[in-house]
Amino acid sequence: MKVILKQDLKGQGKKGDLINVSDGYARNYLFPHGLAIEANASAMNELKNREQSAAYRMEQEKKQAESTAEALQGKTLKIKARGGQNGRLFGSVTTKEVAEEIEKQYHVSVDKRKISMDDIKSFGSYTAEIKLAQNVGTKITVVVEE
Repeated sequence: MKVILKQDLKGQGKKGDLINVSDGYARNYLFPHGLAIEANASAMNELKNREQSAAYRMEQEKKQAESTAEALQGKTLKIKARGGQNGRLFGSVTTKEVAEEIEKQYHVSVDKRKISMDDIKSFGSYTAEIKLAQNVGTKITVVVEE
């Protein structure tokens, strides 16, 4: 019997997978526990529609990420920070501060978790990589000045 899983099932498959199981296993375990539904025409149609909508949503997110990456490509971000002797900063410049400055200066929203950079603890110029989506990313230059 073909069934569509409603939850991940160890040894069988992931949520949304179409699998073939024995009739007894489906009727006595999967259906009563709400782990699967029978793969009839309406369920198959719903599964296909769900997959298409997920693919469309992923495509839209990728287009948005590409436009954001294009807007930030090769940009220089200037951040003002307070420092002490020998060009050292009080504290450090974090990805949160970089994300806020990108929002202020370029009016582009970037999640701080998508920014990867070395610790910035002194004045100077640094490179930060922004990974917006799978295979979509860009690099910006972060200049820390007093």
